[in-house]
Amino acid sequence: MTADTTFYRDLAYVFGAAVVGGAAARALRQPMILGYVIGGILVGPFTPGLTVSDVHEFELLAEVGVILLMYSIGLEFSFSDLLQVKWVALLGAPLGILLSIALGLGAGALLAWSWQQGVAVGAIISVASTMVLSRFLTERGELRSQSGQVMIAITLVEDLAVVILTVLLPSLTDLRSDRLLNLGAALGKALLLLIPVAFIAHKLLPPLMRRVVKAANPEFFVLVALALGFVTAAVTEAIGLSLALGAFLAGLLVSESNAGHETLQHLLPLRDAFVAMFFVTMGILVNPRVLVSQPSLLFVIVALVVVGKFVIWVLVVKLFRYSTSTALLVGLGLTQIGEFSYVLVRVARDAHIVGDDMYNATLAASVVTILINGLLLKLAGSLGRRRQE
Repeated sequence: MTADTTFYRDLAYVFGAAVVGGAAARALRQPMILGYVIGGILVGPFTPGLTVSDVHEFELLAEVGVILLMYSIGLEFSFSDLLQVKWVALLGAPLGILLSIALGLGAGALLAWSWQQGVAVGAIISVASTMVLSRFLTERGELRSQSGQVMIAITLVEDLAVVILTVLLPSLTDLRSDRLLNLGAALGKALLLLIPVAFIAHKLLPPLMRRVVKAANPEFFVLVALALGFVTAAVTEAIGLSLALGAFLAGLLVSESNAGHETLQHLLPLRDAFVAMFFVTMGILVNPRVLVSQPSLLFVIVALVVVGKFVIWVLVVKLFRYSTSTALLVGLGLTQIGEFSYVLVRVARDAHIVGDDMYNATLAASVVTILINGLLLKLAGSLGRRRQE
């Protein structure tokens, strides 16, 4: 079988797994994400039966899902929405990350890990998945709620923090001042480059989209919308920031042109297809044997994420004088880890700070915490509706 033929066969497995997993999730009234992830586990290399042969190709395609989802989230937001929650995002998110790292150090001290391992674990658990969170909020119609705005704003700042953490983690084995100075210089340069890019885009994109709308050509409209999202994402990645941040920024700018709703309607089918591929790919990477072979390590990570981060984020959000109900919802929403935790644990493993056991346990913990996160948000929604009745 040729490489091309193998790719198309694997593509059939991925979408077949998405259909089967999604149908099962709907039948059980669970979030579609969970069905996609479990479908991915079933066609992954660690389970018997049909198996995807080249996961790397699908990891690249899954990034398209990240860009399209974050672009669409930006389309549903506005700058005024973000300004309402700016302080809890800009000050609260870094505080929450630092407290999560402190939590990792505390757990490491109890479990006889080195301090470098404690910092690495704290960093790995500190970043929730914007992709997972936004999908859950969209499914529940809570994206524009106050708690939804706070959660998305915090995770966007966490996405920025990933850039720092990916450079900082390898430096833990050799803490020299010149490395830290280089890190600060690189981040400062990236942010300085982002400001003029955002300013130019803010001036150009709204009038451009108004002209495209006036052309009344749906095909051309979709091409322009896709080009804007992918170009902005590519620019932010090129200057050292994340694809997700660039895609969100593009959507935010397009929404200012009053063409956001129409753009979103055109992109929804394509977005949902690639988002399904993303979560199936996440499942493919997970080795379910870790649930049996390393239950104690898996339990520790899950407990740190679900219990530890819940307490941290409730306290942080309350610190910024939000209501108790908003703080509890934000705490529940951020009790999961996803794609950026994959990135950080891979960086820590390559730097020989953690081993393969921690890598595999983190991948398994992401699935477990997403499952728990979905159930907790569903329970919170049910309790909220009962109170209103």
